[in-house]
Amino acid sequence: MIEFTLWDILRNLLLAARWTIVLSLVSFIGGGVVGAILLFMRIGGSSLLRAFTRYYVELFQGTPLLMQLFLAFFGLGLFGIDVPAWFAAGLALILWTAAFLTEIWRGCVESITRGQWEASASLGMGYVQQMRYVILPQALRVAIPPTVGFSVQVVKGTALTSIIGFVELSKAGTVVTNATFQPFIVYGLVALIYFALCWPLSKSSQILERKLNVAHRNH
Repeated sequence: MIEFTLWDILRNLLLAARWTIVLSLVSFIGGGVVGAILLFMRIGGSSLLRAFTRYYVELFQGTPLLMQLFLAFFGLGLFGIDVPAWFAAGLALILWTAAFLTEIWRGCVESITRGQWEASASLGMGYVQQMRYVILPQALRVAIPPTVGFSVQVVKGTALTSIIGFVELSKAGTVVTNATFQPFIVYGLVALIYFALCWPLSKSSQILERKLNVAHRNH
């Protein structure tokens, strides 16, 4: 029987944590790009685009991420398309992240007082100029803390991708447990690694909120 030291266990978990970080970054950046497109469709598009965006957000927020992962992985397989686990995981998380970021950012844009719109309009600015020079710079200050805070949920969401075979931190924890028969130690280390990834993001969100002074009572 092979003996596993604490370092052996930790090393394997840290190697798998790299993929958790990569998947989190891909999901957050990709979701941010899609979310920005959906945001402009929601606040400045036609009634049809606004309706599409609203239903998109409600669909992804109203269904479990686990089911979305299953559909991304097995759904395309129904059409004879072989979907790698990493692709399905990335696709599902990007679409899921985009739905939440769209709604976070929409709330930030709508928190800008009507007087800002009226003042910029009185200066002869068009809609694009209003958004670029007046509304978005202010909304960005409001959006940074909740956006950073939501990144914690993205990191945690990657743990569900193990169900479709993507080997990230939680999946590696299961594999290592099966090899070592030391679940308490293994999952304790898994929890500590997740904490090490998430706590700085949570703390950063709190610090940014205080630093940028974006509490709603100040508007």
